[in-house]
Amino acid sequence: MPLRCCLLSGGASRRMGRDKALLPHPEGGTWLERSLGLLAQLERPITLLSRHPAHLELAAALPQITPIAEPAPWEGPLLALHRLMQRYPEQRLLLCPVDMPELHLVALQELAAAAAQEPEGIHLAHDGLRLQPLLGVYPSSIPLRQHLAASIDGGERRLQSWLAAHPFNPVPLDPRALRNVNCLNVNRLQRNQPSA
Repeated sequence: MPLRCCLLSGGASRRMGRDKALLPHPEGGTWLERSLGLLAQLERPITLLSRHPAHLELAAALPQITPIAEPAPWEGPLLALHRLMQRYPEQRLLLCPVDMPELHLVALQELAAAAAQEPEGIHLAHDGLRLQPLLGVYPSSIPLRQHLAASIDGGERRLQSWLAAHPFNPVPLDPRALRNVNCLNVNRLQRNQPSA
């Protein structure tokens, strides 16, 4: 199954108090542009899923990005994953959130390499303390797609709860790269990130 990168930027950014995807990144551009540029270095197809017109407009101006408007209801990443699996059957979806501004190429490459060893399995980033399931590779195989569709139809909306029914491979990655930023103290972002 081919690998496709899928960036999620449909959240409401309530804790941030403003649209985090459009915050300026220390490396230049916005968090959204930086995330898309980072995924582009994997040289795989990229899809942006977002409910925000400004995100879709920005992505549409970039090469090799497929922007998809996420329809209502907006009920979290599990529903977003379901929609992506329905759109891209029989592909491996590298799911990535827009709010990991310190994510770097080495971490993505390590995750992709681990997933390539077992293409039929779910592979999730792990920061040494806990899973970070919003950064992971999810195969859109028939069994997983059908189970997820049934779970969504049954009202499940928690990604962690759905994952509890499936074996997965935790992939240890640099914990700094996996840091979710949800407050306005953006100055913590480190500039000296590892390079490939």
